[in-house]
Amino acid sequence: MATRIREKAAQRKANADKRPKAVAKYVRISPYKVRIVLDIIRGAKYTDAVAILKNTPKAASEPVLKLVNSAAANAENNMNLSKSDLFIAEAFCDQGPILKRINPVSHGRAHRINKRTSHITVILDTVNA
Repeated sequence: MATRIREKAAQRKANADKRPKAVAKYVRISPYKVRIVLDIIRGAKYTDAVAILKNTPKAASEPVLKLVNSAAANAENNMNLSKSDLFIAEAFCDQGPILKRINPVSHGRAHRINKRTSHITVILDTVNA
């Protein structure tokens, strides 16, 4: 049984994605708002994506900018890639846990407030020139 586990682990490692990436979990912004920003930069070159994010007046642009810079730093330090050769290959946002809060209203009732969180992933790749 132990050999089978080692074989599976080796197979997973061989099939793993080798592209540089960065993941931010439990970001306190709704995934719907983050996806709007990710749709703007998906497929763009790294330098263009940074310029777009710096000039986008959305709350989600700040954590996404940090994430793109982190992924580029991972590419530069861990894989010896140049930042000028990178582009945003994949960018997606999954929903994290919801913080459920209650807002008291008249007549002894209460309304639910859902404070949503996001898991944001950015995967870079090199431009094949």
